[in-house]
Amino acid sequence: MMNKIGFDNDAYIKRQSEQIGKRISEFGGKLYLEFGGKLFDDYHASRVLPGFQPDSKLQMLLKLKDKAEIVIVINSDHIENNKVRGDIGITYDVDVLRLIDAFRGIGLYVGSVCITHFRGQAGAVAFKKKLESFGLKVFMHYPIEGYPYDVKHIVSDDGFGKNEYIETSRPLVVVTAPGPGSGKMATCLSQLYHENKRGIDAGYAKFETFPIWNIPLKHPVNLAYEAATADLDDVNMIDPYHLDAYGITTVNYNRDVEVFPVLNAIFEKISGKSPYKSPTDMGVNMAGYCIIDDEACRKASNDEIIRRYFKTLCQRKKGMISESAVNKVENLMRQAQITVDDRPVVAGALQRSQETEGQPAVAIELPDGRIVTGKTTPLLGAASAALLNAIKIYSGIEKPIKLIDPKIIEPIQTLKVKTLGNHNPRLHSDETLIALSISANSNSAAEEAYGKLECLRGCEAHSTVILSQVDDDIYRKLGINLTCEPVYLTKKLFHR
Repeated sequence: MMNKIGFDNDAYIKRQSEQIGKRISEFGGKLYLEFGGKLFDDYHASRVLPGFQPDSKLQMLLKLKDKAEIVIVINSDHIENNKVRGDIGITYDVDVLRLIDAFRGIGLYVGSVCITHFRGQAGAVAFKKKLESFGLKVFMHYPIEGYPYDVKHIVSDDGFGKNEYIETSRPLVVVTAPGPGSGKMATCLSQLYHENKRGIDAGYAKFETFPIWNIPLKHPVNLAYEAATADLDDVNMIDPYHLDAYGITTVNYNRDVEVFPVLNAIFEKISGKSPYKSPTDMGVNMAGYCIIDDEACRKASNDEIIRRYFKTLCQRKKGMISESAVNKVENLMRQAQITVDDRPVVAGALQRSQETEGQPAVAIELPDGRIVTGKTTPLLGAASAALLNAIKIYSGIEKPIKLIDPKIIEPIQTLKVKTLGNHNPRLHSDETLIALSISANSNSAAEEAYGKLECLRGCEAHSTVILSQVDDDIYRKLGINLTCEPVYLTKKLFHR
């Protein structure tokens, strides 16, 4: 069954914007806010906190629109190595351009881009020129020997001092990035150093949605965060500094806890004192206060842990992550006391595959709990068949009725195989939806079904094989939570 609402999104936007405004005032009118996680499309948060909108953080920033400017940070090594965002399949440098367009499109001011860890990499040089050709300000930051532990060297003219000073003009500077490891925190600290040298009061705060600091350490919401970052070796833990300073138990994660003494020393070296007694103090996250149905969030988070388990299995199959990441998610499932049997679409897909002598199959779970399946046919792939069968159910259309005339499908197959040289004539999900949209002009059943595609948002799906990237992308764009067995359709070494 679909998740119940467990999170008050409106309250979150209100409380979060108020908290950030308060922090700006506490630092004398200038705040560098390290902004972790996804700004426009935080689908992880929307899955584990049902009711959280993927663009909630963006809406919160819009409340502070006149005070805020954005600095986007990207690591030179990520440019050079063509690092890809796994969720949307584009490289980090391309994502910087996407983010700039998206920020500007809603009226947020992008002040500049900061390229970090610069050692003369050719890709970074080319990207800098490209950004500047678009009229963007670009600043370069460099590796600092001994970072983050050699505080004396870091907070000096040979450390932060050699970084270019990022010119900003507004009280709230949101420092964000395409993904982790970009250098957001170091960029913020470097700016504090330069502001202090110029006699300007400025502070630093951190905005990470997860782990949520004021819910239990082993709450499924926090376990789901660990599952999502299994390949990064992040571990949630009790913040010992907060417990020691205030006698209150809060949750943070290992990297922030480990680096806090050093971070504190950097604050003291820059401005003479540290404003914080713990890593938790640095955060401004209000999400924990906006959970209105704890049981709904627990259920949604357990579902997400299982989805992450299948994702790590497939990533291991593709050689993208190590065995330890899979073991970590398995351990998290044990802690949450859940198994793959708690995901009904898995059994539905496997049973359908068994019924068709091991052919690939896809199952989709509808909001009322019904399982709809799709099998591989000469005309359609299983992912396509499952989509059509699901919207048939939504539309009340009898199973024998065809939504797409084979006369429409056959020319597409001819084009794919004879003209474009593809080996697989079956229609992928994107091709199927195009054929459906064409059929909708002359077929009332197709028109009715086509109008129900939006109803698939939030549904669960499982495939007995690793789907092609195009099928995976279409399911993601439709808002369907897809998992796959870690099995390729063929034994070929190259898979698209």
